[in-house]
Amino acid sequence: MDYAKMRAIAEDLGAHAERLEGSWSVEIGPSGPILAMMCPSKRHEGTVRRIRNQLNKQLPATHPGYVCENGPEIEHPEIGRMRRPDAVVIPEYVLDEEGLAVDATEVLAVIEIVSPSNPNNDYGEKLTEYPAMGIAHYLIVDPRTGTIEVHSDPCKGRYARKDPYIFGDLVPFGPWTVETAEFRRYGKAGDGGA
Repeated sequence: MDYAKMRAIAEDLGAHAERLEGSWSVEIGPSGPILAMMCPSKRHEGTVRRIRNQLNKQLPATHPGYVCENGPEIEHPEIGRMRRPDAVVIPEYVLDEEGLAVDATEVLAVIEIVSPSNPNNDYGEKLTEYPAMGIAHYLIVDPRTGTIEVHSDPCKGRYARKDPYIFGDLVPFGPWTVETAEFRRYGKAGDGGA
């Protein structure tokens, strides 16, 4: 199926999702359009907020006019993909444009917080799709294990560089730095659960 048809189906699914209870996400993956209910935990959202706040303090110095936000889908019609990362670094003006998705060529970085229910999505499909989209930096934070991976240097549909870290490290992420001392693991005893 060509991307225009998949995009039309995704838009129909998105309109349908607006009438449903709960929070829903529409993506276009390898098998086509997907409608999925989003149930991120408080820990997941807390980690997204911490990263977003840190990057938004640094972006005026490194990339004036860019912001780190959660929410917008990103798309790359040539490879037939539309994804909704947990957070993206994009030009602020695109948030005022019409439409459903941001052109992937405008995305400097993506951040994914691994969900307990679907870890293979972040480590598998998205790890090949984001470099194919030309996105320079991909941060994977895994509260299940307390680990972090920084992927960079996209080349021929994969990232040429992978740097591992653990919660508590000061993590270089492109031209930015992410402090992870306050990141929390899912369900770790003694710290309030997931």
